[in-house]
Amino acid sequence: MATTSLLLSLLFLLSVSFSVAHNITEILSDLPEYSLFNSYLSQTKLADEINSRQTITCLVLPNAAMSSLASNHPLSVIKNALSLLVLLDYYDTSKLHDISNGTTLTTTLYQTTGDAAGNFGFVNITDLKGGKVGFGSAATGSKLDSTYTKSVKEIPYNISVLEISAPIIAPGILTAPAPSASDVNITALLEKHGCKTFASLIQSSGVLKVYQSAMAKGLTLFAPTDEAFKAAGAPDLSKLKNAEVVTILQYHALADYTPIGTLKTTKGPVGTLATNALGKYDLTVKTAGDSVTLDTGVDSSRVADTVIDNTPVCIFTVDNILLPSELFGKSPSPAPALEPVSSPSPAPGLSPTPAPVGVEAPGPSIESPPAPPTSSPESSPVEAPAAESENSTAGSGAVDLRTPALWKTVATVSAAFVTWALLS
Repeated sequence: MATTSLLLSLLFLLSVSFSVAHNITEILSDLPEYSLFNSYLSQTKLADEINSRQTITCLVLPNAAMSSLASNHPLSVIKNALSLLVLLDYYDTSKLHDISNGTTLTTTLYQTTGDAAGNFGFVNITDLKGGKVGFGSAATGSKLDSTYTKSVKEIPYNISVLEISAPIIAPGILTAPAPSASDVNITALLEKHGCKTFASLIQSSGVLKVYQSAMAKGLTLFAPTDEAFKAAGAPDLSKLKNAEVVTILQYHALADYTPIGTLKTTKGPVGTLATNALGKYDLTVKTAGDSVTLDTGVDSSRVADTVIDNTPVCIFTVDNILLPSELFGKSPSPAPALEPVSSPSPAPGLSPTPAPVGVEAPGPSIESPPAPPTSSPESSPVEAPAAESENSTAGSGAVDLRTPALWKTVATVSAAFVTWALLS
């Protein structure tokens, strides 16, 4: 009974964990009145950030209100404006009308970007009574220019989607200049954030030009810190060929704009700038909570900090140098220890076949491998290969299903069970 209760509890928790998952683009996909808003959530990659968070409130704009914002500003500005509509707390209809003292300030996704001055990344929510709720920037002197219209979707304490009448505008958010490739000084940013060695390498190797040419369409860069190059086990790049160094540096970049929210929701291998017809040179992204790790097949590295996140360029620092398996080989798996097996006695009337000179006789197996050929008695001893099949579990601590003694035991237990059942 206790086991059954525990199993039911685990199944319940599992079902709850699956039920809290949400996808903002799917929620809005069947609502054409928000098609423009939904499109820009995808273009700016904000949808990935929303989907990666456990508790969130998304203030959506109908197409008419979204059109005026989208038609007059570049994508980077639109992203900041929409980030101000993503609240890092759960607000449904009842909570909006039950705010303590009638007003509150709440944190938004814009505040987490580091681009918001002072409290410009906060939103003022005020219950205006009479069924109305106002929204505005938390900046001093800002007006409540937007009001709550209706609830679109509520998944309690996970995600709430609420329609508001107009964008929430923080001072300066619509006048920020759009970044361009010429405005982003990669080496200066890297040196400022403790990646001087990496900055020097991309300059001397010419890979900096490869990065710069990719920036127009999208670039995500993973820069190892100076400490990463000094760490135990880090390769000495000065001993590698120039072509290999170039490949490693290109392996640290993606030809796409991939902010942290997108990384958290990424599934499967991701191609890099080093990917070509001769090798995959990909990375696998692993997420645990807010921690993101890049696995190369040889080693792994944590994504530490965000240096810059301006559409379409994103630069992160990482704790370790990323080593592609195509150059450094895959991480070896520990070989299972072989258990000593005594040789069985030969069947009556048969004499065992002698092993060739200098070759150790193989251990017992259902199908013994052929003995290696010996060209002459003077040939050097050759170590016999271990007999292994895909289903073999020898040395791993698991039961070998090919062992005759095991089948004898199973037959004995089965016979005893049948006898007991008949007598009962």
